[in-house]
Amino acid sequence: MIRAESLRIAMTGILHNKLRSLLTMLGMLIGVGSVIMLVAVGTGSSAKIQKQIEGLGTNLIQVNRQVSFGGFGGRATTGTQSKPANLTAVDVTALQDKTKNPDVVAVAPVTTANSVTAVYQGASYSPSSFVGTTPPYEQIKDYQIQEGTFFTNADESQHNRVAVIGETVATNLFGTADPIGNNVQFNGASYQIIGLLKPKGTDGAQDQDDVVMAPLTAAQDTLTGYASSYSTIDVEAASPSKQADAQAEVTATLETTHGIAAGGTDDFRILNQASLLQTAGSSNKVLTTLLGIVAGISLLVGGIGVMNIMLVTVTERTREIGIRKAIGAKRSDILGQFLVEAVLLSAIGGLIGVGVGIGGSRFKIIGIQPVVAEYSVFLAFGVAVVTGLFFGLYPASRAARLLPIEALRYE
Repeated sequence: MIRAESLRIAMTGILHNKLRSLLTMLGMLIGVGSVIMLVAVGTGSSAKIQKQIEGLGTNLIQVNRQVSFGGFGGRATTGTQSKPANLTAVDVTALQDKTKNPDVVAVAPVTTANSVTAVYQGASYSPSSFVGTTPPYEQIKDYQIQEGTFFTNADESQHNRVAVIGETVATNLFGTADPIGNNVQFNGASYQIIGLLKPKGTDGAQDQDDVVMAPLTAAQDTLTGYASSYSTIDVEAASPSKQADAQAEVTATLETTHGIAAGGTDDFRILNQASLLQTAGSSNKVLTTLLGIVAGISLLVGGIGVMNIMLVTVTERTREIGIRKAIGAKRSDILGQFLVEAVLLSAIGGLIGVGVGIGGSRFKIIGIQPVVAEYSVFLAFGVAVVTGLFFGLYPASRAARLLPIEALRYE
């Protein structure tokens, strides 16, 4: 146990040299604060990326067209000419078959219109995305309605020219006015706005609120034409744990509809949200670890500072050590005195560093809102105390080994 006398003498020594003690604590403060803040930045970055990926849709599996080449497996082509794979209504119908795809809960074909200009009462704006799709798209992509309603199966089957818009589009076309019920010209075709989406923000590459959605049939009638292939087919898995199973079912179904033999090359490409999350999580874990290591180096530097100061302290108090030994202080008493002082310097600096680290993590850093990881607080403080103990051991041992007669002679 730490003797009260050792603690009292250690505190007296710290207070006697206030400036030197503060500068020593500063090294530990910076080290602990840096570890907490940098780990918080890494954790916040990971949370931000995860939120962006999850914002793309609920348990999303996206099927994309892929160019296939003759002579390299898959369906045969003439020579080595490439041809784009087609995603058709036959594929959509097959994917909606619950007996073959039990882990798929929703399917939505998507066609995208390019270079669309919206005009309303003299205001003109070009949204980054104009999507023609079916009602399940709202659920699959996790869009929510802020005002109005999403288009229905009846709108899609009756080719109704209605549209749902994101907040960015609404702001650029209508300002602060209510967009619901107004008619907007999209490349000359009139659509009635029936819904306003709740804001989703950016997915890291694109503003998800800069979008217009319309029934697939209406978009094909007026903007995209009835092309031989959809742009993508979006699929929702039953749950996160079922995404791998759903992807396997989608792959098997499309290989059947596309006539791809076993072992052949698929002429479509599947993006799995779970895989994106796993990849992003692994990358951010590495980043967070590296940030923590870099910050940990400052703790090492702080520990060296503690050792340096304690060596100076031992030298300055050599005569005091000799007097204490001469009146009966044991070697363990001297060792404890200087060890306690080193640990106190580190612990006080570490506690202040914890406060600085947590406080600094309340502010955004390079556009990221840090998220304090609880383990980093205890780890950084614990390492600070252990560092003080480790680097204080040599100076304390040196003090304890001094012979009383030699110490008393020291000037």
